[in-house]
Amino acid sequence: MSDSDDPVELLARALRQAADVVAATRPEQGALPTPCRSWDVTGLVSHLLGDLRQSLVRANGGTPDWKAPTERVTEGWEKAFRAGAEELIAAWQRAGDLSGVLDVPGMGEVPARFPVDQQIVEFAVHTWDLATATGQSTDLDETVGRTALDWGRGALRPEFRGAESEGHDFGPEIPVAADAPVYDQLAAWAGRRPAGV
Repeated sequence: MSDSDDPVELLARALRQAADVVAATRPEQGALPTPCRSWDVTGLVSHLLGDLRQSLVRANGGTPDWKAPTERVTEGWEKAFRAGAEELIAAWQRAGDLSGVLDVPGMGEVPARFPVDQQIVEFAVHTWDLATATGQSTDLDETVGRTALDWGRGALRPEFRGAESEGHDFGPEIPVAADAPVYDQLAAWAGRRPAGV
């Protein structure tokens, strides 16, 4: 299996680029708005740290509580993110073979790699969000972005889209050109509006 086919390696790549963007985010940028309307930069970084904790629960065979409140973290972002990312990848490596299937409540039988692919999408989209909010480059890992976009297009059901005020994580997809950069396509798929669109 090549790195581009191995879901855990792809997740590791997604986490490395997220960590680099977190590392370049300054605390004084904490109050800046982000493409995630409910969060400023501090809120978004805090959400990413919470994502790592909940993703680790899944990797260890548990059921994450996505409705649990997220602690607002105002310092030590890079160290906390890199440590959490390392722990998450180690847990998925311990999980072993992801070539089978598993049963997900409300969804039925899905590929065993489903949670890893879901995490790739989550971290890829939010890396774009944070880079955009803090004026960093959104020229990110294309393989990760393409994997996230392809998987997301096949997995996100229409009922998961809607207004943020109604508890939906994804707004309506924003039309973009077919030859737009892959992360602009991914952001638009997730209901964000890339620059110039």
